[in-house]
Amino acid sequence: MSRLVAGWLLPQEERGPLLALVPPRYPRLVAHHVTLKPGVGKDHPLRPEKEGRIVGVADDGKGVQALVVEIGGTTDRPDGSTWHITWSLGAGRKPVESSDVIRSHGWKPLEPPRTIRLEPAVFDSTQ
Repeated sequence: MSRLVAGWLLPQEERGPLLALVPPRYPRLVAHHVTLKPGVGKDHPLRPEKEGRIVGVADDGKGVQALVVEIGGTTDRPDGSTWHITWSLGAGRKPVESSDVIRSHGWKPLEPPRTIRLEPAVFDSTQ
């Protein structure tokens, strides 16, 4: 399976202000992207949106923290999960677990929501 992912990269200049707003709870900072679709080819079509809103935070208290993102007026991803940025991880935890944490633990609203810039891209998921 391809390691390429279609989605949006979080620009470096957005990271600092978001880290100040939502400090990472776990040692491994991810804060890299929002996934649209994993396992794509390099020519996969991109969505046109270039911004999102951080509307919530999910944390299972056991090593997965994610920021919930609204894109195009919704937090619902086409595959039925929730748009998010894996924010920080504890030992032994993986970014792919963020969707399950949001589904099983829910998320708390971030008040006020924070608009961010996003860069549509196809990228290597191991970065």
